[in-house]
Amino acid sequence: MTTVEPTGKVALITGASRGIGYGVAEALVARGDRVCITGRNEDALKEAVEQLGAERAVYVAGKAHDEAHQALAVERVMEAFGRVDHLINNAGTNPVFGPIADLDLGVARKVFETNVISALGFAQKTWHAWQKDNGGAIVNIASVAGIAPSPFIAAYGVSKAALINLTQQLAHEFAPRVRVNAIAPAVVKTKFAQALYEGREEEAAASYPLGRLGVPSDIGGAAAFLTSDQSDWVTGQTLVVDGGIFLNAGVG
Repeated sequence: MTTVEPTGKVALITGASRGIGYGVAEALVARGDRVCITGRNEDALKEAVEQLGAERAVYVAGKAHDEAHQALAVERVMEAFGRVDHLINNAGTNPVFGPIADLDLGVARKVFETNVISALGFAQKTWHAWQKDNGGAIVNIASVAGIAPSPFIAAYGVSKAALINLTQQLAHEFAPRVRVNAIAPAVVKTKFAQALYEGREEEAAASYPLGRLGVPSDIGGAAAFLTSDQSDWVTGQTLVVDGGIFLNAGVG
């Protein structure tokens, strides 16, 4: 078994008990980082930490949009590891499917609270706790739904468009100490996106030039790049990781 040399770097990853967030945690731990993961389900977080390795991972349970939870998560990672070099804002929600004309505004507010405001809150707290004086990187998990219209998931798409703009705002204000980028995945095989492909995965994947849907490790690899020295001259960008689906947007 190959021993991974510790990098000395630490990441806080929101919404990481499973799915994309867990895929990111796996990628960062595999290269030698230590991580603090968050999520709503404590049992799922405990299981994730066991899989990642208790010497490399800790968790904090709570709701991403809760400011007290944000503060506790940053406090926990600083207590456990003494630093927080990287923040990956992955926590998100999409509780509604239907036309925007009938969208409940209360639901729209909830989507923005979780998908946008929580990312800003975590960014502010990691900035003041460590990154302002020591540098680092932030990666926001957006979506291709934030780049082009996405019928029937409009609230989600609009929130991800806002997250992409927030990425640019943070990149401008936090430079040169902290680099801030986003990843915009297409459909990734997770419980979160299950309704988009369940029972019809082959059909759903057929429209992708690369012939398959995404998996969490695809996004984990992208996040590892954007938090590495190899991306030291990259900030304010949105990396589309979509299996080529946007290639189908042309004429003909």
